[in-house]
Amino acid sequence: MAASSLEPLKQESTPAIIARKIRSAIGNGEFSPGAQLGEADLARRLGVSRGPLREAMQRLTQEGLLVSIRNRGLFVAQFTHADINDIYLTRTAVERGAALKIIEVDHTNRHAGEELMGIVAQMAALGANPSAVSQIDISFHEALVRLAGSPRLSRVHDTLVTETRMCLSALEQLDFPIADRVAEHRRIAQAILEADVPELHSALADHMDSAIAQLLDPLSATPYRDHEAS
Repeated sequence: MAASSLEPLKQESTPAIIARKIRSAIGNGEFSPGAQLGEADLARRLGVSRGPLREAMQRLTQEGLLVSIRNRGLFVAQFTHADINDIYLTRTAVERGAALKIIEVDHTNRHAGEELMGIVAQMAALGANPSAVSQIDISFHEALVRLAGSPRLSRVHDTLVTETRMCLSALEQLDFPIADRVAEHRRIAQAILEADVPELHSALADHMDSAIAQLLDPLSATPYRDHEAS
């Protein structure tokens, strides 16, 4: 007997919703790296009981966004230079896999490449507005992974994007010319649009290397983590 198309709807659990909200707050800089998260305060602000809150915070600890310090509590993670390199290494692997999947599936109708080029056009139209450009920058990479149609790649990428937002929000300013950012994203989108796999590999690698350099240079003078996980 064929499976019914009328499967029960899957609703997001309360801990998952709480985790998503805290993850978003961390990514947006509402909770800065190293900040302590108080359970009572979070439960009050979110209007939830402590049971699902604790489960949500455990999820975020497993994702590496929160760090448990023995006898002290939970803190937003802080990243070393090695952490930042590893974040971008993993992002490269995930986004490369997503882009290759897009090329494999979408190379005939070019829908995904055109959508990404549209996001690049939005980025270019923003002009000298680094904060707004950063938001579109993140949207580009989220769309790239979403367009691959892989729930697992998207799930992994969600944590990586939050970590990327944390890196960016921790810096007072980034000396990264907007024209260069636009050009790098256009190059990636164009490679996907033209199903040019060698160029895709090169464009993604160059983009990630450039981002790492921009992040690490301002952080080179000071340590970026002072807590040790329990």
